Amino acid sequence: MPVDPDKRKMREVKRAVKKRGNKHRRQELKKTLAGNPEEAAHAEENLGRFRSDTLNGLDRDATRRKPDAG
Repeated sequence: MPVDPDKRKMREVKRAVKKRGNKHRRQELKKTLAGNPEEAAHAEENLGRFRSDTLNGLDRDATRRKPDAG
C-alpha cells in the first residue's frame, strides 16, 4: 500500500519543526544559564514559531480513526 505523498510531506514538515524547536530551546537555555544562572532553572520555554502542537492530528484519515465503541 503506497503512502500518501501529502501525509509524508506533513510528517517531514512536523519533524523539521520539532527538530528546530528543540535546537532553539537548547540555545535559549544555554543563553539563560550564561546570563542569569540563578534564574535559569525557573525560566519558561518560549518556542514561538517552532511549536509543533498545531500540527498534531492533522492527518485524520482511516489509519487514525478509532472504531466506534457502540
